[in-house]
Amino acid sequence: MTLDLGNVTFDCHNAAALAEFYAQLLGRAVDPNANEFFATVGSTAGASPVLMFIQVPDRTPGKNAIHLDFNTDEWLESIERAVGLGAKHIADFDEYGKVWATLADPEGNLFDIGKD
Repeated sequence: MTLDLGNVTFDCHNAAALAEFYAQLLGRAVDPNANEFFATVGSTAGASPVLMFIQVPDRTPGKNAIHLDFNTDEWLESIERAVGLGAKHIADFDEYGKVWATLADPEGNLFDIGKD
């Protein structure tokens, strides 16, 4: 028996708005029929995993238990682009032989951009 990762799901306040942030960050499109309650990025294009955004009335407070790690050769440019799209640059790290920046998306979910 095998399992495939189908979706990475974000609990959020506005599904369409947060989907648009990640779509722009990744250079993808928000899938059709997105609204404030439910949206996906990558399903129409056949991407895997699909990013799924679902509006919830109350998010769990505190640090994310799971977050996304992106990697790029254009590290500083990617950080600046994310900030320009509405992210907040939290801190830079150089540990364990890796260099990365931690950012928060417009709803406060943490994600990292690592240097290849």
